[in-house]
Amino acid sequence: MGVSEQSPLIGGSNGHRDDHEELHRHLSLFDLVCIGVGATVGSGVFVLIGLIAHTSAGPAVFLSWGIAGIAALASGLCYAELGGRFPEAGSSYLYAKETMGELASVIAAACLTLEYTGSASAVARSWGDKVVEYIRSRNSESFLISILDPGLGINPCAFVVSLGSVLLLLEGVKESKSVTNFFSSLNVSLVMFMAVMSIILAKKENLTPLIPPEFGAAGILRGATSSFFGYIGFDEICCVSGEAKNPSKNVPRAIILTLIIVTSLYISASLGLAGMVPYEEISETSGFPNGFRYVGHRWAADITAVGELAVLPLVVLVTIMAQPRLCYAMSVDGLLPQIFTEMDSSGNLREGILLAFTMTDVSVILVRQASPTDVSCYPLTNKVVAFNILSFVTGLLLRSFYSHDATARWRRANNRSETERMLSMH
Repeated sequence: MGVSEQSPLIGGSNGHRDDHEELHRHLSLFDLVCIGVGATVGSGVFVLIGLIAHTSAGPAVFLSWGIAGIAALASGLCYAELGGRFPEAGSSYLYAKETMGELASVIAAACLTLEYTGSASAVARSWGDKVVEYIRSRNSESFLISILDPGLGINPCAFVVSLGSVLLLLEGVKESKSVTNFFSSLNVSLVMFMAVMSIILAKKENLTPLIPPEFGAAGILRGATSSFFGYIGFDEICCVSGEAKNPSKNVPRAIILTLIIVTSLYISASLGLAGMVPYEEISETSGFPNGFRYVGHRWAADITAVGELAVLPLVVLVTIMAQPRLCYAMSVDGLLPQIFTEMDSSGNLREGILLAFTMTDVSVILVRQASPTDVSCYPLTNKVVAFNILSFVTGLLLRSFYSHDATARWRRANNRSETERMLSMH
């Protein structure tokens, strides 16, 4: 199924596929895992753990993360299979195109663009707010506050972190890969420090009762619904699979390893925080720094606060990194101008990177400035649940309706892979 062989969006066709430059395969298994972890571990551990523990699940917050982790792993296994079968740039866009046609792939690409630009802008603005908050906590009269927080919804720090990420990506794939690997390792080390330190300081009485009566089992499930958003990001491994070495094996391995690492970090950190501080006293916005201050370990709070400022920009970098690869895949298929397939001498998709930067900065302006704490979250939760149910039912209907066409596409993909394998042997 497809919109047309000659795409009405650009006037191109699938014939463009033979005219583009191929992406250089340079990402190892370790690089892919670092990209997955870097795109996933962010506000989930720094904000969501405390929020869910205080408002939804209490000491049983680790159960919420465990349930969400199982759901994420089920989704990740689907990505792993598709990523191994179609080892090219594009992620969900490519998979939708190969199984359901061009119309579905355009919708998937629009959703991915919303995910990448929305999450990058939200993290960039959050980072800017945290920088201002940190400076204000040290010196409320500092002249930097008037510069970094001029009001009127302007957030200079968000622009700076977006610009820095883009400049690094334009510098070259080798440089951006090295920085991603370093800060992903730093990120994991920081979360491990937070988890181990909080578990050491945990008290048994803070975990009793494990499930507070005011929350009950329903609170754990509500917490799991919110926790799932902390796992979003591992799919970026699939978006850069066009640059992966031995992608048929390394992409599935990287997805599974990423989810195992992230789930272990989330569960251990949430267990430690709930054991260190009574759930009624856990901060909804700054769980670990305030938690360490609560038990009298200000030095640990300072390490956590500074570490958070150091590693959050990684999420912006990795998220912006994915958007040019999506534009590249769409350009190869004639859905975007061929300029998005052009690479410079360093192998960078410069036009795609600059487009991602522009979209991220525009989205920063649209990000909500303040959390509506006086508004109930239940309508949003209900809409999310309804959306997932409708998505599942729609998927089943499409699966049955296009089963013959999808099977033919799978067979063609298998035959193509088998032919390429036989040719490589000769």
